[in-house]
Amino acid sequence: MPHLRNLIRQVHLWLGLGVGAVLMLLGLTGAALVFYQELDAVLNPEVRVSTGGEAPGWNAAVWDDALATLRARWPQRDGAWRFEATGRPGALPVRYLPAGSGHHEQRGMVWLTPEGKRVLRSEEWGGYLMTWIYDLHMELMLKAPGRALVGWSGLASLVLLITGIWAWWPRGNWSRALRFKKDASCLRTLRDVHKLAGLAGFALLLMLSLTGFMLALPEESNWVLEQTVGPLQKTTMPASVPTGRPPVTVVQALAAAHAVMPHGRLAWVEVPGRREGAFMVRVQQPGDPSFRFPHSYVYVDQFSGRVLAVQDQQRFGAPNLINNWLHPLHDGSAGGLPLRILLCAAGLLPAVLWLTGWWRWRLRARAVQRSHRAVRTTAA
Repeated sequence: MPHLRNLIRQVHLWLGLGVGAVLMLLGLTGAALVFYQELDAVLNPEVRVSTGGEAPGWNAAVWDDALATLRARWPQRDGAWRFEATGRPGALPVRYLPAGSGHHEQRGMVWLTPEGKRVLRSEEWGGYLMTWIYDLHMELMLKAPGRALVGWSGLASLVLLITGIWAWWPRGNWSRALRFKKDASCLRTLRDVHKLAGLAGFALLLMLSLTGFMLALPEESNWVLEQTVGPLQKTTMPASVPTGRPPVTVVQALAAAHAVMPHGRLAWVEVPGRREGAFMVRVQQPGDPSFRFPHSYVYVDQFSGRVLAVQDQQRFGAPNLINNWLHPLHDGSAGGLPLRILLCAAGLLPAVLWLTGWWRWRLRARAVQRSHRAVRTTAA
């Protein structure tokens, strides 16, 4: 057993030195993204508008007024416009999605006045601070290779946490193992800080590492789920059938979706481009843990107003339900403000762990070098 523990410690040391800097970067950017919207609003006060009215819902005329404003301002944009129903009165956030765009590439980010008649702010994704931090956290600004590196770093973090607990696990006196020794040497102080920081954040870091791995590498994660839990339910994006008639209004499409999910909360509505796309209405059904990015969809034909397909998270099996919890756990939204504050603090811990671990390793390496030099001097 002593040999196994020494091996575990070596794995923990060299894996931490190898990926610790990446994990520190992911932790710091993740801590900022926990309050992504709040920080962005502070940095861009023009979107902080007040209104005495209610937040727009299923039958609000603002959706069609906002669409008219956007198409008048950007007539050349023939892709999809995606409106967010924030659930709060105030500025109306909208995203423009060019045909064939990736997850965030080329997206336009627009904020309208609450009545949808005027543009307050217009940006391109990646062109302002919070989206830059988001891309740095999600893919290290390297696109697909970066997402893979982030995902496998999450797996490395899991190994680090488990080996760290294994290497620390006391064989006798627990109070001594948990103690922070005052007036100790620098090496001992660094060890105690590293130990206590790891223990304090172990559960949250374990959750963040696992959910981060699964979010960054969905294909690999889904394969594991299908092999161990069961098949995933998937819905293909349907197309509208041109009839020669003009498209239905946004409110008409929302009425069709609401009839299918009468107890759901409207989260997003995507108005298709002027081709054969369909309205995509994203709904938070009862029991869905994600407020901002729920997992139920209703697809509506843009010409006939007929419902083409439904994806209802209340009918999902276990693999889909597991995936539904990943994002709200990773950003803390599943637990409200208390969990978000805890995750923000947990995002700082990888920096503490890497810096204390690296510093302690350097001090020990220098001590060994001095010892070797002293031996050589004595021998000479």
